[in-house]
Amino acid sequence: MPDTVDNKKASFDDFADSYTRTMERRIRALETERQLLEVQRNKLEEERDNLKLELQKLRQPPLFTGTLQEILENGKAIVKSSTGPSFVVVVDSSIPKELLSPSTRVALHQRNFAVLEVLPQSLDPSVRSMEIETKPSETYADIGGLKEQLQELRETVELPLLQPELFEKVGIEPPKGVLLHGPPGSGKTLMVKAVAHETKATFIRVIGSELVQKYIGEGARLVREVFSFARENSPSILFIDELDAIGSKRLDIATSGDREVQRTLMQLLSELDGFSPRGDVKIIGATNRVDILDPALLRPGRFDRHIEIPLPNQEERLEIFKIHTRLMNIDSKVDFSYFADETRHSSGADIRAITQEAGMFAIRERRTTVTFDDFKLAVRKVLSIRGDILLGRNQYL
Repeated sequence: MPDTVDNKKASFDDFADSYTRTMERRIRALETERQLLEVQRNKLEEERDNLKLELQKLRQPPLFTGTLQEILENGKAIVKSSTGPSFVVVVDSSIPKELLSPSTRVALHQRNFAVLEVLPQSLDPSVRSMEIETKPSETYADIGGLKEQLQELRETVELPLLQPELFEKVGIEPPKGVLLHGPPGSGKTLMVKAVAHETKATFIRVIGSELVQKYIGEGARLVREVFSFARENSPSILFIDELDAIGSKRLDIATSGDREVQRTLMQLLSELDGFSPRGDVKIIGATNRVDILDPALLRPGRFDRHIEIPLPNQEERLEIFKIHTRLMNIDSKVDFSYFADETRHSSGADIRAITQEAGMFAIRERRTTVTFDDFKLAVRKVLSIRGDILLGRNQYL
């Protein structure tokens, strides 16, 4: 009889232990589920708050844009709204004072025109597209001749960016800008690309004709934004190619289009004068017609250094031939000294075209080696085309 009681008691204890373990597992599972539900509830509450905030923003009236003109001592400011008039308004106390300066774009309340936030400066998309993000592949080794001109350009542009302490020790300011002038194809743009390759500066290229706009004031605005973009991304090199498109001499008798070009030129002169500090911004101009540039553009203080890029002499033409044919499969009988002598008064661009044409003559006959006769035919073809262009006989011009 006692054994039976003991057995029942043992069975009951085992059942109780098993039930307890089952309940404990159930409690842990419910606790885990509760924690997951709390996390999900917090996420939903956060999403609800964000939606309420977005709905509140959508219900707010739109803001006006304006320009800050002057900051007053009593916590107010004078702003010029986009609609025209100027107002004395309150500035939101949450805006840091260091962000407030004249010409800053701000957002204004629709009713009381209070300054609510600072807006980023507007920038024309065409200005951003002027930045050359991929560094040019041309190097100093790709330039034939022009040793003295290249040295002057490096002293003016590259040296102040890489070793500004040299100018501080000597006690002089580096030249503000350099003007490259010479006949077409002489290597002006190639030199600028090589300098941009060797420096880590932002390279911005502007074609002079891109600054000529249809509407009054648009060209001047583009010039102002280009220089502002160069300052924001300093150290930078601002290269203005075909400068004569906006820098030609001003005439007393001019059409409305000429007057707009002159307004753009005056804005360029103002920026070159440096009324606001340009920082590490170097200006390079290039033109084929330095004789028609406005004298105000050429005076010291704007383009401090003028570098003439002449046509190559015989030794330089020989060097240019070797540069453009270093990757070509050339027959051993080709004597480039002969062709350097035959291409008198030719530019570096002409010589490059000759090497390409010689290669095309070999490809036309399905050959992999460029011969002396290929170069001879190429010289005759390129120089005859150039002669037709210079004489105005080219039917396609």
